[in-house]
Amino acid sequence: MLRIQKILHFSGKNISTNLAACHQLSSIKFMSTDSSVHKDSLSFKEDIKQLQTSLQKIIDVHINPFVDEWEAAKIYPAHKIMKKLGEAGFLGISHPVEYGGLGLDYRYTMAAMETYSTISCGGIPMSIGVQTDMATPALARFGSEYLKKEFLVPTIAGDVVTCVGVSEPQAGSDVSALKTTAKKSGDDLIINGQKMWITNGVQADWMCLLANTSQGSPHKNKSLICLPMKTPGVHVAKNIEKIGMYSSDTAQIFFEDVRIPAKNIIGEEGLGFIYQMLQFQQERLVGAALAVYPLERCIKDTIAYTKERKIFGKPVLHNQVIHYRLAELQTEVEALKALINKTTDAYVEGDDVTLLASMAKLKAGRLCREIPDACLQYWGGMGYTSEVYVSRMYRDMRLLSIGGGADEVMLSIICKLMGILPVEK
Repeated sequence: MLRIQKILHFSGKNISTNLAACHQLSSIKFMSTDSSVHKDSLSFKEDIKQLQTSLQKIIDVHINPFVDEWEAAKIYPAHKIMKKLGEAGFLGISHPVEYGGLGLDYRYTMAAMETYSTISCGGIPMSIGVQTDMATPALARFGSEYLKKEFLVPTIAGDVVTCVGVSEPQAGSDVSALKTTAKKSGDDLIINGQKMWITNGVQADWMCLLANTSQGSPHKNKSLICLPMKTPGVHVAKNIEKIGMYSSDTAQIFFEDVRIPAKNIIGEEGLGFIYQMLQFQQERLVGAALAVYPLERCIKDTIAYTKERKIFGKPVLHNQVIHYRLAELQTEVEALKALINKTTDAYVEGDDVTLLASMAKLKAGRLCREIPDACLQYWGGMGYTSEVYVSRMYRDMRLLSIGGGADEVMLSIICKLMGILPVEK
C-alpha cells in the first residue's frame, strides 16, 4: 500500500532465423517481482482501483479534451504529457524504486495500460507504452549504473521522451536481418544505417537502438545501445504519414558516422537480440492490454447507436443477425481479457511467457481488425465519417496486427513453441 502513495499524492496534478534463437531465452532469468503483495486480496483490488482512478483524472483533464486537436495536427505534445505522467509516478510503475519507479509488480502496470486505453485515440496510448514498456525494460534489467542514471531516471521522471530503434526498411518483423552497424573505434562506437517506422522518433531525446556490433551469427552479433538523438549525424528525415494513429509521430531516421561512447551498450555486448526478444514480451502484452477498452467501447457505442437508428420501422439492433453478432464479439473480448490476465500472472511469477504473450498479441490483433469492421458496418454512412469513435478505431487499431511482430510472426512463434513448425532441412 505504501508504494502506491506516490501516485495518490500526485493524482491532482526472416521469421525462421529469428525463431531459431527462441531457445536462447531460457538461459536468462525472466522478470519476477513480489507476487505475494496483495495477491487476490481486497487490498490489492483497492490499490488497483486507486491507481486507475488517479490516472483517469489526468487523462480526463490533460489529454482527452485535446485529442481531436492533436489528431488534426498529427502530433501531440509528448514532452508535456510525459512530464505530467512522470510527476504522478505513472512512467515507472514496475521499475526499481532506486531509479524513480514504484517497484510494483507487473499487474499494476497492466492496470495502468487498461486505463491509458481510455484515451480517445490509439496513438497516444501507444506512444506512452513505448516510453514505459518497450524502450526501457532491458535498460532497467541489464543496464549499467551509469546508463540507468543517465537514461532510465529521466525517462521515468518524464523529463525526456524515448523511442525504440529496431525496425528497418528491409527488417521489420525479421529482427535478425537488420543492417545498422555500430563499429568499435577506440572507446567509442561509430553508428551507420537507418531505422524506419519509429514511434516517438520525431520528438524523442534518446533511442534504445538495436544494431550490429560485430560479425557472425545474426542472433549473437547485436547489441542494444542508448543513443542520444541530438548526437551529430542523427538525421530525423520525416514524420511518416499513416492511415491511422495520427497523434503519434512516426519517424524515418538515418545515422551517418554517429559517434557515442561504447559504454552506452546495455548489458553484455552481443546479447542485444536476446534482450530485445525479452522486451518484446512486455511490448506484446501492452499491445494486447491497450486493445481491450477500445474493443469494448466499439461494441457499446454500436449497441447504443443501433438502438436509436431505425430501418424498416424498427431499431437496427432488433435484427437477430446484429444482436447475435454483437454478443459473439463481446464473448471474444472476454476471452481475450482472460488470456491477458493469465499471461500477466505467469509473467509476475517469473515464467517465460513467450507463448502466451504471442497468443495474446495475435488474438488482440485479429479482434482489432474484426470488431471495428463489424461495428462500423452497423453505423451505415455515419460509420464512414471521421466523426465517430468506431471509425477512428477502425483506422488506429489495424496497426496491432502489423506492429510489434505481424500476426504471421506470432503464428510462427506459437507453432515453434508447440513443436508443430516444420523443420527446414
